[in-house]
Amino acid sequence: MKVALCLQHVLFEGPGVFRRALETRGYTVRNVVVPAEGLPADSGDFLLIMGGPMSVNDSDPWVEAELQFVKMALAREIPILGICFGAQLLAKALGGSVAPGPKFELGMGAVSLTDMGKIDPILSAMPQDFLVFQWHGEGITLPPGSAHLVTSADFPVQAFRMADRTYGLLFHLELEEADMGALCRECPQDLQRGGMTPESIQARSRPHLPGLHQLADRFIDHLIRT
Repeated sequence: MKVALCLQHVLFEGPGVFRRALETRGYTVRNVVVPAEGLPADSGDFLLIMGGPMSVNDSDPWVEAELQFVKMALAREIPILGICFGAQLLAKALGGSVAPGPKFELGMGAVSLTDMGKIDPILSAMPQDFLVFQWHGEGITLPPGSAHLVTSADFPVQAFRMADRTYGLLFHLELEEADMGALCRECPQDLQRGGMTPESIQARSRPHLPGLHQLADRFIDHLIRT
């Protein structure tokens, strides 16, 4: 059976609905919380890199170690999907950079497809403008040679693709309602920065979760078939 390695950085930001999408397609999902457990010997058959409240520019030794691990996975040309911090780590591994954005982006927010996004094999099924779930304060500069897929007013690079099998998404598709509740409990300082309450975040997000989960499933389906 194929193995999907899920790199977590905190316990409360796991694979969410990506786990179900992978398991129903015959993958075993192995979770590793990198700061606490270190990195495994190899990256498996599919690499999923999740979010976290830290920065890829932090000086912690595990951040640099994970950056090198991601570079090795890229060299193996396995499918890779990076989410939020995972997308930032992926961008840096590919030669892009990460820096604080103009605001802390929190909850449901509007994004738009770029010209490349409109012809992307996954995102072309989306409307020109759609809503996604955000929870970040840092943004990405586009890695050299990558395709710029999704943008927004405050964070120009919301999603990118490198070749056919590597995607970075600054936003979250994987969260279920319980996951949002955990984020709110564990990161109260982010709520203050974003000027929102747990109740307002969940009320605004709940109606959009089925659509986000469908898009999450499309990402997994495409990546394992490409």
